[in-house]
Amino acid sequence: TISEALDPHGLTTFLNRYLTPMTDVILSNSGTVDKYMADGIMAFWNAPLADPTHAEHACRAALGMRSALVQLNDAWRAEAQAAGRPFREVRAGIGLNTGHCIVGNLGSDQRFDYSVLGDDANVASRLEGQTKTYYVDIIVGERTADQVPDFALLELDLIQVVGKTKPVRIFFLLGDGSVAATAAFSALAAAHDSMIVAYRRREWDEALGQLDACRSQAPEILQHVYTLYEDRIRELRISPPPMEWNGVYEALTK
Repeated sequence: TISEALDPHGLTTFLNRYLTPMTDVILSNSGTVDKYMADGIMAFWNAPLADPTHAEHACRAALGMRSALVQLNDAWRAEAQAAGRPFREVRAGIGLNTGHCIVGNLGSDQRFDYSVLGDDANVASRLEGQTKTYYVDIIVGERTADQVPDFALLELDLIQVVGKTKPVRIFFLLGDGSVAATAAFSALAAAHDSMIVAYRRREWDEALGQLDACRSQAPEILQHVYTLYEDRIRELRISPPPMEWNGVYEALTK
């Protein structure tokens, strides 16, 4: 929708203005930029140089990109108001995943690039796509979450992404260790975890009660998650799941 209102030169300027600070954040957190895909960025950590804290660096990069986008939107909003034209907020989704991949010069006999290849890289792409489902901006895979226990993470779901047969546990990255250490986050995390447990046990009334507790404490970015769970519970009450149901949500889109 934004590009529709721009000519090629304007679109190039817009993308450069977005991609430059995002790239700066990635590079300053020890990341390697693989490629640009229109308005998207593919990056990886722990190569070409070993990085024992690659998961932490990736999470800090994601949080830094969130902050950079807030600053960009503030600037674009001010420019739109000064020019007397409507402002359209730019949103971005980020997927982080950890696993074994091939990294090196990949491609064809005619051309190759230094890139990453592997199933776990594909999962990262699928997690990015699910930010549209949950209306959150940063989704983290379980193995990444395990390596950053001091960060403020909330489990979102147990999901079977498109193209995968095994479900993956996914998390929302709310903030770093300073956020995780707050009493407010501890209270939210307790209610949130209780809601997830009750949901998977089919304890619908308990889950709905915890949903209300979550809503009263959660920031705006998480409110859609609780609406999503409320809608699921309403549907599951009408059409109860089979006995072997384990709470896995099967994603229909990438």
